[in-house]
Amino acid sequence: MAASLHSKLPFVLRFFFMSLFYTILHASGDPSLTLDYYSSTCPTVFDVVKKEMECAVLSDPRNAARIVRLHFHDCFVQGCDGSVLLDDTISLKGEKEASTNTNSLEGFGIIDKIKSKVESDCPGIVSCADLLTIAARDAVILVGGPYWDVPVGRKDSKTANSELAESNLPTANEGLMSIISKFEYQGLSVTDMVALSGAHTIGMARCQNFRSRIYGDFGTTSLGSLTSASYLNNLKSICPAAGGKDDSTSALDHVTPNLFDNSYYLSLLNGEGLLNSDQELYASFFGIQTRDLVVKYAHDPVIFFQHFADSMVKMGNITNSDSFINGEVRKNCRFINT
Repeated sequence: MAASLHSKLPFVLRFFFMSLFYTILHASGDPSLTLDYYSSTCPTVFDVVKKEMECAVLSDPRNAARIVRLHFHDCFVQGCDGSVLLDDTISLKGEKEASTNTNSLEGFGIIDKIKSKVESDCPGIVSCADLLTIAARDAVILVGGPYWDVPVGRKDSKTANSELAESNLPTANEGLMSIISKFEYQGLSVTDMVALSGAHTIGMARCQNFRSRIYGDFGTTSLGSLTSASYLNNLKSICPAAGGKDDSTSALDHVTPNLFDNSYYLSLLNGEGLLNSDQELYASFFGIQTRDLVVKYAHDPVIFFQHFADSMVKMGNITNSDSFINGEVRKNCRFINT
């Protein structure tokens, strides 16, 4: 009877109740995340992470985007529990080989190095999940982005979920309503979604992920201006329509690719979003609220920085209740403890 009733509910109502359920579920996470969690047990942790991230970003500014992306892909699967860092073993199938992660995630070696340094100071104290969350904050700051306080106290998961990685993470060619539903599933609002999308002001995308966009409606959305036409021709030289060069890359923000600013939103106003999922924020028929936010962030970088920082805290607080109860502090971020 219950299943029959559920099937008769309009989609909008079912979507609303599902979103409400998951919002309540994530909001009821363990309250032990605090700013001073390591103040007595590992007071050097924030300094160590900052120093290592400074070295990583100085050697290659793209490392900032790599770490932010790792954090995002971690939190959207089982909560922010370090599951994305786990390697495959005989007894555990990790998330790294999921189609949404393959050829997309890098920066694991940076986290390994941070973990090694922290273990030297405070063995067995600081979780990999916390280190990744702190590192993402420092990565943003190091390329010009905003500061925010990072609550800590997460535990590392003993499990991973490749199937959830396939279903929970937004993809490059996804439509706006589907993307919104994936953020709502995590307890994140439309404002959070548009603000967090601003992380695409740094980083790169593979040809495979933007080919359909540049040979699709790019020319229409960009209205064929001279600068847009030049940009599009350059993209087509990088990414041929006939296939091949799938691993060729282009900056998500071609104006200031190594600087965390609001130019990503300006590119959307010009119809020059590299990925379909980016341009959908402004061009989608369903995007009344998202369009207004894109305009707001394009014209007010202070508001964008504020909303981005708030949303990063909110995303970082997506918890895995099982990890809080049964989790651990991994000695090696790639493997559960034995």
